[in-house]
Amino acid sequence: MNIPKELRYSEEHEWVKVDGSRVIVGITEFAQHELGDIVFVELPEVGAALKANEPFGSVESVKTVSELYAPVSGKVVEVNEKLNDSPELVNESPYEGAWMVVVELADAAELDSLLTAEQYEKMTNQG
Repeated sequence: MNIPKELRYSEEHEWVKVDGSRVIVGITEFAQHELGDIVFVELPEVGAALKANEPFGSVESVKTVSELYAPVSGKVVEVNEKLNDSPELVNESPYEGAWMVVVELADAAELDSLLTAEQYEKMTNQG
């Protein structure tokens, strides 16, 4: 299972890539593997306010619908529109092609509560 070392992770299986005062958010390879084939992704609009640990969208697979939880608080400044027409990107490229939203951080200190790659690996028993 691929768990990139430079990313941070939530206990709800979202990954976070820090880019200055913004973060890029997606779901982990572990999460997409557990969900199975993704058939639909629902994301918030640009301008939406996210609150850490609150739902911000959902992914639907052939097995189930699963809510997405914001790993940090902030304002959505970009949404990956490609996922509207190609939800399978979540399965094919969870860390590159299937990023979900870019968020302007409200409080950078929230990043400290996210898991490191090593901690996430232990949590998912991948280590």
